Amino acid sequence: MKRVVLKISYLGTAYHGWQVQPNGITIQETMQNALEKMYKKRPDLTGCSRTDAGVHANEFYCHYDTDQEINERGIVLGLNALLPQDISVLDAKYVDSDFHVRYNAKGKNYIYKIYNKELKNPFISDRALHIARPLNIDKMNEFCKEICGTHDFYGFSSSGRTVTDTVRTIKECFVYKDGDEVILSVTADGFLYNMVRIITGTAIAVSDGIINPYDTKEILKSKERNRAGITVAPHGLYLNKVFY
Repeated sequence: MKRVVLKISYLGTAYHGWQVQPNGITIQETMQNALEKMYKKRPDLTGCSRTDAGVHANEFYCHYDTDQEINERGIVLGLNALLPQDISVLDAKYVDSDFHVRYNAKGKNYIYKIYNKELKNPFISDRALHIARPLNIDKMNEFCKEICGTHDFYGFSSSGRTVTDTVRTIKECFVYKDGDEVILSVTADGFLYNMVRIITGTAIAVSDGIINPYDTKEILKSKERNRAGITVAPHGLYLNKVFY
């Protein structure tokens, strides 16, 4: 058996997240359907993360094991011919059998896109959160500086979390403007359930003057979810890069 790692990207609008589930079509299921058509067998497919319904990925990794020999370019072209237009295989590599896309990951970078203009844009309505009022990027970046470092992010995660260790290290967090979009970028060694969406909601609350950025450390220490900002909608969130 040989292990293949796929680098993919996808628009998550039509999917109920990555992981196979009974109530809707997912990225994992769609990928497995394509793999089954190509290999005439249905392989187990392991992903580097569990993105939620409506969340997108600029870069996502998954792996499977196979006893069939197809060259790497053939895998890429073959799968792309079988997959819908909103999922793309960018690369395929044969790797050592002990490589694991989830456990070997050293960190991830997520971005959250906000369309920050008075009138909505129907062409990106499922790809960025629309906020009509002007956002204060300087204030948002003050919050971002405060949240960097190693902290217990229990209060910045939702009740659906599946882990007991809620300490994470944010290595970099900042907000910048790109045309009509305001983008929050955050890089960490790992993320809790809804953590990026809550960080973004808190940054927006700081911009609006609802939360003082210099209260961030106290909010973290309190572990009280209601002291942070709202959980913003999923459609502005992108898994942007995975570090190995």
